[in-house]
Amino acid sequence: MLLSASVPQWAKQAQETRDPRTWGWVEPSVWTERMLDALVNGVTGGQWYSLWDKVCDRRTLEASWVAVARNHGAAGVDGMSIERFAAQAERYLGEIEADLRAGNYRPGDVRRIYIPKAGGGQRPLGIPTVKDRIVQGALKRVLEPIFEWEFLDVSYGFRPGRSAKDALRTVDAWIKAGYTWVVDADLKSDFDTIPHAELMTQVARHLSDGRVLDLISAYLGQGILEGLTRWTPARGTPQGAVLSPLLANLYLHGLDRRMQAQGYRIARYADDFVILCADELDARRALDPVQTWTQEHGLTLHPDKTQRGDCRQPGHGFDFLGYRFENGQRRVRAKSLHAIKDKIRAKTGRTRGESLTRIIADLNPVLKGWYSYFKHAYPPIFHLLDGFIRRRLRALLRRQHRLHSRTGRSKADHSRWPNAFFAAQGLFTMTEAHALACQSR
Repeated sequence: MLLSASVPQWAKQAQETRDPRTWGWVEPSVWTERMLDALVNGVTGGQWYSLWDKVCDRRTLEASWVAVARNHGAAGVDGMSIERFAAQAERYLGEIEADLRAGNYRPGDVRRIYIPKAGGGQRPLGIPTVKDRIVQGALKRVLEPIFEWEFLDVSYGFRPGRSAKDALRTVDAWIKAGYTWVVDADLKSDFDTIPHAELMTQVARHLSDGRVLDLISAYLGQGILEGLTRWTPARGTPQGAVLSPLLANLYLHGLDRRMQAQGYRIARYADDFVILCADELDARRALDPVQTWTQEHGLTLHPDKTQRGDCRQPGHGFDFLGYRFENGQRRVRAKSLHAIKDKIRAKTGRTRGESLTRIIADLNPVLKGWYSYFKHAYPPIFHLLDGFIRRRLRALLRRQHRLHSRTGRSKADHSRWPNAFFAAQGLFTMTEAHALACQSR
């Protein structure tokens, strides 16, 4: 079970070799060379203080506003849109700065909406006001390097310079190295169930600036407005809030440390994680420290979604970040496949009256983005999806040309609109993109 000296170089932790002075993502107006040096050498008492002025600094707020504007989010409960804020940004930023420095700033309520989940159902999403997003972004710019310095390399979600693809590469490499027994664990509503008091204890271990702590606590206690109903959550970090992913990573950092200290290979992306083991005995043992840690910290493992098995065997694979690892293959997860088909259907409805050129121009970015993420999947899926897309487009053209409706494949349709026809119209083809990628390799 324990990591040995023969662990491949790509899988070793690089925490001790990371130098924060090379982090290009830090906000230079906040994190000076002296502060970055202090990260390496440690600060007095192990806690950071006097951070409030960094949060209130106009340059920090301006940098945060640029990021908020770039994301084009919806308006919060106050009705303030990105466009309206941008029209008088200097004035509004000045008001935020003045309120923060005077101690008068109070977070507003969070507007709750629901977005569809890939596998059906709905996911709650909180929309803070634009001003709250800016202040949370300023907090994140000040706090993130402090937490990042301690985070382990087993964590990939919502971290600078790390991505889902990095997590997938690590998992794929461990499987190829023989760690094929996998514990696929699922935390039940992690973002909504993190205990506030324990989370604030974790934050306070790193900093002692009372005003910063009070502001973070105020954000955790923001009211939730859903229609005409308002309530104050006792647990959780609002999904959709700028600061939530950083705080959730801080809370789950303890799980990363627990598993690494016991020698397990874990890859975590936010609240989604897998543990890779060499044999069945290790896989059986691996779940015990996870269950112990979650119970100690007020979280719950989803009983129906937590499983283990040898992913080399049919029917014993696992899903991770959109992929299905099973039987020596890396396929597209069923929910991910359903989701892309739903998007294609939405853009290729037979009653859509626009020209084929416009429809393809609308469709291509979705197809390219999906292929870019899933290009390492088992290749036959690309041929199947390409055929599905062309069938949808032929049905649309048939309707536009007022031809007799047919079901299934039609030789007449293929003759009238062959594959080459769609290629000439500029339709992105996944099969061709994969073939070109293989040739390049």
